[in-house]
Amino acid sequence: MKETPEAGYGGAPMQCEATRLMLAAKNGDARAFDRLVESLRGRAFHVACSLVGSRDDAMELTQEAFLKVYKARETFRDGEPFLPWFHRILRNACYSFLRDRGKLRARSISARIPGADEDAADLDLQDDGVSPLDSAESGERAEIFWKAFRTLSGRDREILSLRHFDELAYKEIAEALSIPEGTVMSRLFHARRRLREELEKVPGGPR
Repeated sequence: MKETPEAGYGGAPMQCEATRLMLAAKNGDARAFDRLVESLRGRAFHVACSLVGSRDDAMELTQEAFLKVYKARETFRDGEPFLPWFHRILRNACYSFLRDRGKLRARSISARIPGADEDAADLDLQDDGVSPLDSAESGERAEIFWKAFRTLSGRDREILSLRHFDELAYKEIAEALSIPEGTVMSRLFHARRRLREELEKVPGGPR
């Protein structure tokens, strides 16, 4: 997992370019929207996969999210960064899908995490045994990682995906999830700790 805060999907150049393309699409440039979709489709699919655990469903939800973005393009505000706005749309589409199929349930994590932040609502996803993301790696190490990753709650999967797969900066994650940056740091800390604990439980995992 990369730690670079300003690289890839969430880096400043990509953030600026995505916002520029969205503003052009808002002003009627259909080609700009096509370029926006092409540049973000793969990353959006990965995030959706991390949330719903199914490649086919993730592909449909990614397409649904882009369609919603296009329909709502006139509501996109000048000066607003696009990526956090887009993630909220994608996230809501995924959670609505899971809720409609009975795969999403709220629970409290305050008893599980000492000193948990005020937003103690967590999300459990029922695992269907499908790897939530396509790993760039292959082999035993990747299999161990995904076994552990699938055991995490929906909130842990989401914030780890935003930080390490989409490489969003803390500020961008805070904007996407509508939480303070301090809460982002706290959630990441606990999510990483729980992932390490789960990795240690997997046979052949790190010790």
